[in-house]
Parts: sequence; structure tokens; C-alpha cells
Amino acid sequence: MKLNKGFKILFLLLVIVSLVSCSSKSSSGTSALTGWKFSDYDGGAGANYKGQPTPNGMVLIEGGAFTMGHVVDDVMFDWNTTPVKMQVRSFYIDEAEVSNREYRLFLQWMEQTYPPNNDNYRNIYTSVLPDTLVWRNTLGDAELLTETYLRHPSYNQYPVVGVSWIQAVEYCKWRTNMVNEKILMDKGILNPLHEMDSMKVEGKNHFDTDVYLADPNLLFDGDSTIYKKGLPDLKSKSRTRGGRSSRGSKATGGGRSRGRSNGAFTGRHVKVADGILAQGFRLPSEVEWEYAAKALVENREYNTLKGRKKFSWNGKYTRSNGKRSRGDQQANFKYGKGNYSGLAGWSDDGADITNAIKSYKPNAFGLYDMTGNVAEWVSDVYRPIVDNDANDFNYYRGNTYDKKLIDENGKIVIVDYNSVQYDTLDNGKIKAKFLPGSIKYIPITKSDAFMRDNYEKSYNVDSKDGDIQSTKKYYIDEEELENKPRMYNSPKIPREIGESGYRRQEYDKKIRTTLISDKTRVYKGGSWNDRSYWLDPAQRRFLPQYMATNYIGFRCATDRLGPMSNQKRQAYHH
Repeated sequence: MKLNKGFKILFLLLVIVSLVSCSSKSSSGTSALTGWKFSDYDGGAGANYKGQPTPNGMVLIEGGAFTMGHVVDDVMFDWNTTPVKMQVRSFYIDEAEVSNREYRLFLQWMEQTYPPNNDNYRNIYTSVLPDTLVWRNTLGDAELLTETYLRHPSYNQYPVVGVSWIQAVEYCKWRTNMVNEKILMDKGILNPLHEMDSMKVEGKNHFDTDVYLADPNLLFDGDSTIYKKGLPDLKSKSRTRGGRSSRGSKATGGGRSRGRSNGAFTGRHVKVADGILAQGFRLPSEVEWEYAAKALVENREYNTLKGRKKFSWNGKYTRSNGKRSRGDQQANFKYGKGNYSGLAGWSDDGADITNAIKSYKPNAFGLYDMTGNVAEWVSDVYRPIVDNDANDFNYYRGNTYDKKLIDENGKIVIVDYNSVQYDTLDNGKIKAKFLPGSIKYIPITKSDAFMRDNYEKSYNVDSKDGDIQSTKKYYIDEEELENKPRMYNSPKIPREIGESGYRRQEYDKKIRTTLISDKTRVYKGGSWNDRSYWLDPAQRRFLPQYMATNYIGFRCATDRLGPMSNQKRQAYHH
């Protein structure tokens, strides 16, 4: 009997030792399948990775299943919010809207990098300026707001408005580059570009995340003085120890040194596999925004939800029932005709227009102003309905698949002021298609998508809802048609440009059947200018992506990589 017990103990010890040895071999950087060291080939990429950090100013939203749409009230009976069961992936989102002061930092950088008095960049800075004239009303007195709301320090922490969907997307791209530039500076890899006497950040000479990851030599025309010291290159060290030459290891990915003999770049540059750089910032999708706003997690009991939510908070009313705040409004919205703030000194939300961000209690996810203050742009192209035929996993409409442009010499094309191209929007404003210093992208071709069963072309905005496959001409190849059918043909503004450069604009005289097009975007949530009906997170409205109002702002989101949550999974029964 004792002998059997001893064998059991010995067997358990052997199992534990084998598991520990396997895990230690894997964690030490040795392939459990081949026995080779990973660093012999990847230089030690990801060896010190400890998980994805939460970006500044953001909150992790753990994904899950929920019912998209399903509003409590549908007084218009337009079935615009049909209930759809949806799975949402985990993501990060700003805890509050982008403020005036944060957006002004973007403007200051753009003005410095693309000086508007330089003819090479004269349309770039103006293309990101908010439309301050959105405050005007022909029968109202709000002219002071057109001069002060964006610039005056009294409104520093107020949400930026007058920003189009296009401008919000540009801000997200800029934020990605600024965050990653700061990360590389803090790691001692990149010199502070704005503090270098021999360097000028202007035009194409600025940090760009895509360019850096594609080839660090492409930044600043390959001038390696912008770099300090790279990450330890374990690959070159192992080769040196093995008796092989490590010639050239000091310049691994480091670019040209331009005659510098001392302090040359050593080690290697950061790669995606290191997990150091932040993921790209973007606008949240409609599904993500609605899921984050509803915050149904507070109604969860084990693996079921109890009840429905009309607002970001529990309850059927907009007033608080807390002991200290009983009777106070929980959001900034319009109470009724001629009533934007309530009576002075009582039941007052503290604002007649917008209010400073974080002025009201956050929802269960820790997000502020998901109900009221300003409505917010999301990334989706608008369609009148999202039904059960839609993808039920992270639904999103607006996909266009592109690829980097490669020139005849096999090099990635970087846009400079000679190759920058501009696009004239329907409202007459001019926007650069690609900013100088960024990589130029082109749509993928049919050959790129050949034999794929998940997509077959670049442009998928009207997929299953307006494209040829969803019309009676589904059997015809798109390239065989002279004019592509347009199910959503909103009014367009034709422009004629003469030899003198004069642009004439006219309103569309053709009879149209819809205000929706492939350039119409969704915005969600109520605002200071809306009645409580629009405070329901499931409500959805639309506006052309080039237009702006005094009640639409935005916040950024970014993807969560790896596990859904930072917390360990809890048992169903406690």
C-alpha cells in the first residue's frame, strides 16, 4: 500500500518536472517544436512583451454578445434599429470626447509641419480646420461662439465640434503617429525631432508609423541622425558567439550614417513582433460605440442579462434618484422647446450648449458623455437598416482593401509635395488624398483577391446593398457596364473647372429618391441640441462625411490584441 502511494507521488513529481521544463524552455526563447532559439532568427523580437498597455485616456471595453438596436421607443416606426444579436470584440475607446484643446494641438502640429503660407502645402492646414461658422443661426444670436468656442481657454475642455467625419479620421491618423513617436523617444530609439538643430520637421520630413515599420531608412531621406540606439539584436550576438562574422550588425535597419564615426546606430529597429508600438487609432464602429454606450455589463447576473436599458444608465428617467443628486439631470440635452438647461439653480444640467467633458457621471464602463453633450461620429457608412443578414461578428460597413504602391524600382512610394494629390469635396473644400511623408496606397486588384472566398474586390462599401450583385443585373461583370447602378444616389453638386481655374458650383437639379450615398456616415447618441428620444444609444442618424454641425463631435478607439480581458476568467458559480 505504501509502495503504491510512493509510486503515485513519484509519478506526479515527474509530470510536474516535465511541465515546468517545457514551459521554461518555451519562456526562455527556445522553440518547443524544433529546439532552435527564436532569437537566432527574429533577433529577440517580443522577448520582453508583457501584454498590451492601455493607451492614454482610454478604457478597455471587454467584448461580448449583445442585442444591437432594440430601442425602447420607435415613434417613427421606420425599423431603423431592428434588433440584431451581435458579437463584439474587445477594444479600447476614449473615456471622453476629444476636447478643443486636444484638437488644437493637432492644428498647431499641422500648421508647423505644413505651413499654409507655403504654396506646396497651402490646402493641407485649412482642410483640417473645424467649421466655426456652424454656430450661426439666421434667427439667433450666437456670433460670439464662432470666434471663441474653438480658441478661447474658457472652452478648452469642451468637446470639439464643427468637425467633419473626414477631419476626425485625419486626427486619428495623426494621433497614431504622435503616440508612436513618443514611445520611440521614451525608449531611446528616436531623437526628439523638434529639438534637433540639424533637422527640420516640415513637409514629408516627420515621423510616420507606417513608413517606419515599412523601412526606417525612408524617414528623413535615410538620415540616421534621427535615431539614437536600437533594441539589442540577439541574432547578431549569437552569430558572434558562434564564431561567425557580425559585420554590418551595427547598421541593422539603421539607415545611412552620413559620415558619423562615433555614436552610430547600433542594434535593430522596432518591429511589429516586439509589441512596443501602439495600434492605429480610428473612429469606433457603430457596433462598438453602441455596445460601449449601453454598458450592459452592469445588468449581468452570471451569464444572463436582466432587463433592457434605455440610456447609458439604468432606469427609465433622465433625472437622478441618488441621495445627493436627486432630481438632477444625468446628461446634457434639450428638455423641450426653448428649454436647454432647466431653471436656474434647480434641476440645471449646467449647460445651455455643450458642457465640459466629464461633467456628468460615467457609465458602467467608465465612459463619460455617451449620452448627451455631443453626438459622435462613428466609422460606418450609413444604410437604413442593419438586419439579420448582416455579419454577426463585429459588424462594420465601409471596408476598402488597399495595398502599398510600389514603383518600377521595387521601392515603396512616399508622397512628397511634388506628388501630393488633392480631392475636391462636394461642398467645395479641398483635401489632400495622402499627406506628404506618408505611404501612397492604391486599391487591390482582382488578381490580388483571386481564389479568395471572403472578398473579391477592393471596394466593399455597398456590398449586398447597392452593388451589382444585389441588383437584377447580378450576372453581369462590373467592368462590362458603362454606368454602375447606384441604389443610393444622393444629390451631388456638379462642378465645372475652366482653364482659368475658376470653379463653378451648382445644386443638383436631378430628381433623387434618397439622401443616402456611399459617403454618408453614421453618427450616434444625443446632444445638447436633441430631445431625450435621441439619448438612446441604439438610435442612429446620418450625415454626409464632409459636413459638420455644432452638435457632433468624436472620440477615438483602437483594437485590443490577445485576450479579451486583463482579468482571469471567473467561475460561473461562486
